[in-house]
Amino acid sequence: MISLDLNFNILTRDLSHYVENQVKVGLFGSGVGLSLVLGFSAAYTCYYLISVAKKPQLISGGKKFYQFLREQCPIVSETYYPTFWCWESRIQTLLRPFVTAKPGVVYRNELIKAADGGQISLDWFDNDDSPSHPEPATRPTVLLLPGLTGTSRESYILHMVQQSRDLGYRCVVFNNRGVSGETLLTPRTYCAANTEDLETVIEHIQKTNEAAPVMAAGVSMGGMMLANYLGRKGQETCLKGVIVFSAGWDVFECTASLEKPLDRLLFNSYLTSCLQASVHRHRPVLEKCYDIDHVMKARTIREFDERFTSIMFGYPTNDDYYRDASPVHKLKSVQVPMLCLNAADDVFSPSHAIPVEAVKQNPNLALLITCHGGHIGFLEGLWPRHSTYMDRVFKQFAKAVIEQGSRLNDLS
Repeated sequence: MISLDLNFNILTRDLSHYVENQVKVGLFGSGVGLSLVLGFSAAYTCYYLISVAKKPQLISGGKKFYQFLREQCPIVSETYYPTFWCWESRIQTLLRPFVTAKPGVVYRNELIKAADGGQISLDWFDNDDSPSHPEPATRPTVLLLPGLTGTSRESYILHMVQQSRDLGYRCVVFNNRGVSGETLLTPRTYCAANTEDLETVIEHIQKTNEAAPVMAAGVSMGGMMLANYLGRKGQETCLKGVIVFSAGWDVFECTASLEKPLDRLLFNSYLTSCLQASVHRHRPVLEKCYDIDHVMKARTIREFDERFTSIMFGYPTNDDYYRDASPVHKLKSVQVPMLCLNAADDVFSPSHAIPVEAVKQNPNLALLITCHGGHIGFLEGLWPRHSTYMDRVFKQFAKAVIEQGSRLNDLS
């Protein structure tokens, strides 16, 4: 028995010694493991360069706008290289708020009155140290519209403010009612279809600096609101140009996409809870007109809109609201140069709902479609802490509109 135990111990010791040395030699000494690592890396690199990194697709309804973008915004012709370790759409969407830095920006807040007695919060970055535009009266102004539950403190807004600062421009962020800490004075918030508050803000900006050129940029729902505004106003606006990012063009398709099991888990439920949190903060003024307990039981954005948003803005049904909120139906009426950046893998705005054919029918419109980028993601570089592809598109287009805008006066 002692002999058997001794032999077993010797066998175990020898086996452990063999395995330890074989792993060490096999992976690193013999080069087999290194070859596997190098082979995998080479295969992944080939896949990335062939299937992931691609030039975006530029579509425009007119040759003049198309050529203008190719000349003044060279990024539209360059390959977009998504961050190689997080190019998948959901990962890009989820990681951007956490990995991108938040530039330091000091705002000047202004509260303006709305026609119904409510108030709208504007955050100004005046850029008084602008070397290229030292005169405030003529300093170009960029109006920024955040997404569904976003404010002036979102990283993507702060980056656009930083890019505008580098160009010497002034920025003003339009915060939707009730989201940025201000008191809700009337039982009304906001939606993508209603542009009355946006019209009030644009008129205020124009009156404040009448000699300054104004352009606008909208992100996600902010982009939808801008597109709906332009579709309603036609040429009756002071905006010289507009750029929208990750807009949802058909709300029915967007909502259906977000109700798929994985996307409902990752995005829909979270956004619904954010909307409900905003309602809860203003419950004392809202519960006079709406069944807040019923609203707080919503589990999806669609249920929230059925119980709250569509009712607030007087739509007979939620489908009527979604139809009116979908910018795709108003694109033919846009009379201001508008560039739209969408990623083909954006689960918020699925590729089959991107209005390629509608854009081709309007010389004032252009679509820039990347294969990857997710929803407001567009991360690039090894560690995407700073500028993203979206930020660079914004900077080039803003500069082109402000400094070469006379070339866009007649795109027909």
